[in-house]
Amino acid sequence: MSSPLAQSIADLSSADRSKRLAAAGEIYRLGRAAAGSAISNWWAEGELSGLLLGPHPAITVGLAVERDTFGRIRIANGTPRLADVPADQDAEEFELRFADDVFLDVLTTREPGGSGAIAKYLAKFGEGVQQVEYRCTNVDRATQILKDKFGVVPVYPATRPGADGTRINFFLVVSPDGGKVLIELYESQSGR
Repeated sequence: MSSPLAQSIADLSSADRSKRLAAAGEIYRLGRAAAGSAISNWWAEGELSGLLLGPHPAITVGLAVERDTFGRIRIANGTPRLADVPADQDAEEFELRFADDVFLDVLTTREPGGSGAIAKYLAKFGEGVQQVEYRCTNVDRATQILKDKFGVVPVYPATRPGADGTRINFFLVVSPDGGKVLIELYESQSGR
């Protein structure tokens, strides 16, 4: 039997637009809920909240899928432009934007069996919400606040290049239920 998340992922490639919209909304809701509970205390820190565009943050849910699923979803949604991802990240991605500020990044590995973060995620967990992305006005400053005030250590020692010229860093945050959520902070020149 298929899980609701697996069904939503499958429905992202449906020929039925209403199914795609419902699926995107459900995936976004699940990702945002997991991240929201994991970082709820961040919003009380005034400077950090401002850096993350609180109280109305720009949030994108990153969905990791196998290459064939990636292709089906991309075609069903009008073949959106592939992001320019740095080669060392072994990833391909495109963004889907839906009504009600529902944004998804659909991600896959460039090479089946590759060694990048997406390949490792897929090998360990299968298709699913891999990360939740928050637009940030200054990733370096937000990283410093997270280290100093929350004891949250970034995945990378310094902000690094991300897709489409963004600057990024990641944080593996423990949620109240004991699980972990990968949070990406990204700083964009384009205002995405």
